[in-house]
Amino acid sequence: MSVTTVDAVQTIQKSRLKSIVGGSAGNLVEWFDWYVYSAFTLYFAPKFFPDENPTAQLLSAAVIFAIGFLMRPIGAWVLGTYADRKGRKSGLSLSVSLMCLGSLIIALTPTYETIGIWAPVLLVVARLMQGLSVGGEYGASSTYLSEMAGRNHRGFFSSFQYVTLISGQLLALLLLILLQSTLTDEQLHDWGWRIPFFIGSALAVVVYFIRRGLLETQSFEEKDSHARADQEKSSLFTLFMRYPRKALTVMALTAGGTLAFYTYTTYLQKFLVNTSGFSKEAATQITAGALFVFMLVQPLAGLLSDRVGRKPLMIGFGILGVAFTYVIFDALANTQSVWVAFGLCLAGLLIVTGYTSINAVVKAEMFPAHIRALGVAFPYALANTLFGGTAEAVALGFKQAGAENWYFWYVTGMIGLSLLVYIFMKDSKRHSEILED
Repeated sequence: MSVTTVDAVQTIQKSRLKSIVGGSAGNLVEWFDWYVYSAFTLYFAPKFFPDENPTAQLLSAAVIFAIGFLMRPIGAWVLGTYADRKGRKSGLSLSVSLMCLGSLIIALTPTYETIGIWAPVLLVVARLMQGLSVGGEYGASSTYLSEMAGRNHRGFFSSFQYVTLISGQLLALLLLILLQSTLTDEQLHDWGWRIPFFIGSALAVVVYFIRRGLLETQSFEEKDSHARADQEKSSLFTLFMRYPRKALTVMALTAGGTLAFYTYTTYLQKFLVNTSGFSKEAATQITAGALFVFMLVQPLAGLLSDRVGRKPLMIGFGILGVAFTYVIFDALANTQSVWVAFGLCLAGLLIVTGYTSINAVVKAEMFPAHIRALGVAFPYALANTLFGGTAEAVALGFKQAGAENWYFWYVTGMIGLSLLVYIFMKDSKRHSEILED
């Protein structure tokens, strides 16, 4: 290989790595903004929902969390189509702008005591806006990272979609720990919970300018010849008329994985306080520690999928999830040990890694370039709305009805249904629609 060729390859690799890092950094801030709501729910819920029952307050906040998910399919549709037609970079820039505005609204909204019913109304509006953003973010970022990565490293690099997603959640929890250690409980309940929303909106502005400077992917710039020949454009009609089986497969493989993910992440903190009896501070520290290890494992699992394929990891998640979900939560409900709780939380998250580390690349590899962002985003968003977004509300609803154990069986059953899909679907690594090296 000549010096010129080596230099060209190195230049391409550096540009590819820079783009992946840039896209991942933006994804981190998007998910930080999204998860700040969940991390600080214990503090701001009483300010928006005047009910003396703590479970009822959390349930009201969880319902709004779920409502935010209702906009995710719309965001996936609008921004996914936009990213397929105008470019991945443009889609990423638009999504972070919407997230910034939503965070700023929450940060500035007065409490129920000040403006009455308008407080929860504005909270709903902000979450709908953030849901629109996140709905488009997943498809655009998953597609961007998968297309930018080389053929032999897609599992590894696309795993950073969840590394940054988890990092965003982890940073939200770490900020909560910092504020818990520097502010009094009264200050946090009174005004301290607004701080992370201000920080999130400011970071989103920075990310907007980073994303405007990203390279566009080769897949978008060249598109595939099939799309050019048929003059196909990205649309829901094209998705469900030309690729109905793939769209339904994305929904089915997502259902159990997203429910398990949100159960072990956003709901777990409330479970440790509301059921296990840990303090808010202890629950936050347990969750943050488990999430940190979980984050570090994602690239390793992605790298493994580049060697052995995507199916073995997803099937492993399905089998272990069915076998141990009830066992883990039943044990968590009955332990008072911080270390035992940490071990159980980590065990659950490691099981979910079989889904989280590779689900983005699996979906991206299923669709051709001209409809890839929409194909990844819209079916995923539908499944997320139905199962991931309702996880907290369903869990707290079961608890309020005195039948919390039923929720564990519900999660187990949904993982089992997704397992059937994992078993019978093709391995996307060996049947990839991403054509470039």
